[in-house]
Amino acid sequence: MLETLQMYFSYPFVRYAFIVGVLIALCSALLGVTLVLKRFSFLGDGLSHVAFGGIAIASVLNLSNNMLIVLPITIITAVLLLRTGQNKKINGDAAIAMFSVGALALGYLLLNVFSTSSNVAGDVCTTLFGSTSLLTITGTEVMICIVMAAIVLVAFVLFYHKIFSVTFDENFSKAVGTKTDTYNLLIAILIAAVIVLAMNLVGSLLISALVIFPALSAMRVFKSFKSVTVCAAVFSVICAVAGLLISILAGTPVGATIVAVDMVGFGLFTIVGKGV
Repeated sequence: MLETLQMYFSYPFVRYAFIVGVLIALCSALLGVTLVLKRFSFLGDGLSHVAFGGIAIASVLNLSNNMLIVLPITIITAVLLLRTGQNKKINGDAAIAMFSVGALALGYLLLNVFSTSSNVAGDVCTTLFGSTSLLTITGTEVMICIVMAAIVLVAFVLFYHKIFSVTFDENFSKAVGTKTDTYNLLIAILIAAVIVLAMNLVGSLLISALVIFPALSAMRVFKSFKSVTVCAAVFSVICAVAGLLISILAGTPVGATIVAVDMVGFGLFTIVGKGV
């Protein structure tokens, strides 16, 4: 087994996959704690479907770098979801469902009507459930991921106390002068960027698992915001590494394997939490 892993790690694309996997898992967990506590967990799921629609548009336009289309569309949608969710006529969960289903349907329609590939079903399956091969991650994507992860981490550390106050008592934070709309917008933009980066690794249908499972697992054992955040980050990174290793050795799909490991971890933390 060690010899097999050593052989695989001699290839750059495998090392790229681990770097991207760890960074995405870390950023997703940090932002996931806030989203879960604010009862906005499905934001990640909704934005992932919007990203799928963006990828479909990029494919139709034959763009070599779909990030130029997908990232702006996803960020703009995150802002719109935030604004729409504050509308008394459309609740937050209804707005997410509306954008999510609409983008998913539109993306699939575009890929079928303006198909540029002979295997539309395969392309759609890969986008929804993640790449079945580690060969798809390039050095450019790794650099983009490193830069974006650094931005997310720096922003989270710098605005930790503001994010904490907005997460637990938004009305009180607004009353004492905190610009809650600004920090909510910051959170939405950061999660949109993380989702776009995670598309190639786990696919649009599985991204929300990276956001939700680490946070919920940590909450089974720990109670304070800081402890839950640290535990969720460590949990997410360990699960990502374990999922990637299993995927390499067993030849299973990367995204589905990582999510399966997250589910097992959640089960273990639930058992431990009952005994605490």
